[in-house]
Parts: sequence; structure tokens; C-alpha cells
Amino acid sequence: MLKMGFVGWRGMVGSVLIQRMIEENDFNSIEPIFFSTSKAGKTCPIFDAKIQNAYDLNKLKKLNVIITCQGGDYTKRIYKSLRNSGWKGYWIDSSSKLRMDSNSIIILDPINLKIIEQSLDLGIKNFIGGNCTVSLMLLSLGGLFKNNLIEWITSMTYQAASGAGSKHMIELLNQMRILGNLVKKNNHAKSILEIDSKITKYMGSLPIKNFGAPIAGSLIPWIDQKMDNGQSKEEWKGNVETNKILGFSPNTIKIDGICVRIGAMRCHSQAFIIKLKKDIPLYDIESIIKEHNPWVKVIKNDSNSSLKKLTPAAVSGTMSIPIGRLRKLSFGKKYITAFTVGDQLLWGAAEPIRRMLKILVNR
Repeated sequence: MLKMGFVGWRGMVGSVLIQRMIEENDFNSIEPIFFSTSKAGKTCPIFDAKIQNAYDLNKLKKLNVIITCQGGDYTKRIYKSLRNSGWKGYWIDSSSKLRMDSNSIIILDPINLKIIEQSLDLGIKNFIGGNCTVSLMLLSLGGLFKNNLIEWITSMTYQAASGAGSKHMIELLNQMRILGNLVKKNNHAKSILEIDSKITKYMGSLPIKNFGAPIAGSLIPWIDQKMDNGQSKEEWKGNVETNKILGFSPNTIKIDGICVRIGAMRCHSQAFIIKLKKDIPLYDIESIIKEHNPWVKVIKNDSNSSLKKLTPAAVSGTMSIPIGRLRKLSFGKKYITAFTVGDQLLWGAAEPIRRMLKILVNR
């Protein structure tokens, strides 16, 4: 039975991972050991066991597998020291720190299971969760990628507060509370312009410690640091990570766009413009998409279906990845548009890690 160490299991991604593992009875086939950077010595509430020190290399070296959802700073501090000490176990990481390393595989097994299996046979030990929007895009368009039908994609993302972390979610709620409290019960007698003016006045005084700008009643058209070419790093990841997951050299399939943070609590949405390599009837495109994996759901392109099934509110907490608004564009017969949404804490983060653990257990 594999000894698996869990670090960062109390955070957003880690909590969802543990919840999914309990739901799927995954703990029955492993020996779990829980580590913490701040709670060592206390009792783990999940299995009534002592929490170990996440900085103790001697304890970490005894593990077959380490799963970390602690973030890139922890990986930076521990990973090289652990490898240099002679540890040869599997490192599974939700952070981006090691994603683009040549000895790391970005994991998304419904898309690249063969690459994962080949890498295991070759002795690769680092398996890293991908960017959430990239993973959700690949799952929603998996059939088109598998059939080599995509020439390029423009992806415009609408990313929820939870993608930035729990502190950002709290800040969004506090901003919403403040704005909501400005609208008293007697405000129904006032003109909407008067109410709007009052809201606008207070937008500049909202708490912005984490986001750096108001997001309740607004949006933030920038995520992550700036790259030399003017992209944000979040936008850069769309191209480089997609091609790496598929086993391609960089820019084999060109992907670019703009990433935007919106006032949704959970679930990332994306709007695509796709140039196909050939003209394909829309009916066949829908069939290719929905037959690729059991989680993608093609939604009818009408108002009622879109409002009921193609929103963060409809998808939050589920494994479903609906894709809709599918149609041919006026640009030409090879151009289509689509809109998808998925829970980035599940398929965008925790689920690929959970499934990688199952792959290791079943080898």
C-alpha cells in the first residue's frame, strides 16, 4: 500500500481534493499521512491522526507519493532539497512551479493518459496539475483536439474569485455586502439613477487588499503578472500548457486571448472563437464534442437552455462541463464560436490530481 503524504489539504483545492477522495473511497487503497506548515503536532480531523511537519525532510523521505496543494512557495522551498536528499518518490503538485520543467508532466488523463503512462514507464516522477482554464478548455473541446481539427483558438475567460483563493472570495463577499447595504428598503421610492450614483460613489472605498480593485459590480481585466509580449501570465499559459499537455512543441496549436476576473464565486467560463482546419457541419461538430468524454455536455443554442444549463450557478459543485452557443461565424465556414463553463476547483484543479493518484495505485 502506497504511503501518500498530503500537504495543503486545508486550503481551497486541498479541501475539494479530500472531499472527492472520501466520496470515491480512495483512502481505502492508500496509507495517508497528513502534513502541515503551521499545524504540526495537532490532530488531523479527518483520520484522527497526528499532523506531521511539512518541512521535515526525514519524514517526507519515507513517503512513496507527496501530494501538495500548498502553493508554489512551498514547492520552491522543499522540492529541490528533498530530491537532493535522495528521495525518488512521486511528486504531485497543484501549483504551477514545476509545470513547464522538462521532467514534469501536466496531468489531465481524459486528454493525455497515453503520455502519462509512457512517462511513468520512462521513470518520470513529477506530475503537475494544469492551469484551471486550460484543463476546462481541453475537456470541453477534447473531441476537436483528438481529431486534429483545430488550427487556432481565441479564448476569452471569465474567471471566478475562488480561482485566486479563499481570501479573495471573502473580499468579494465583503464588497457585495457593503454595496448591498447601501440599498435600503426605502430605496424603492428613489430613482435608479440616484441609487446608481450612490453605488458608484462608494466603489472607490471598497476593500481591495487582495484584488487590488473593486470586483463586486465590476470586473478586473488582468490576471497574474505581465509577460514581455504584453500578455498576462494567465493568458500565456493557454498556449504553452495546452501544447505541452497534448505532447506538442510550443505553438503547434496557437491559442491566445484575454483573461478576466469576474464577480462569480466559483466556476470559470470561457468564450471561444475557433478556426477549424476544414469545413465541418455543425451537427458533426456537436457529435465529435459530446462523444469525447462523459463530462462534457452540449447545450442547445437557445436562450432558455443557455440560462438554465450554461452558467456558473448551474454548474458549481458538479463534474459537468457544459458547452453551448455553438454556431458557425460569419467570418467563414471554418470558423465557429462556443461558450463553456466548469467548476475550476474540481476538473480545473482537484480532480486531475485525484485521478493521478488512482493511476499510481493501480499500476
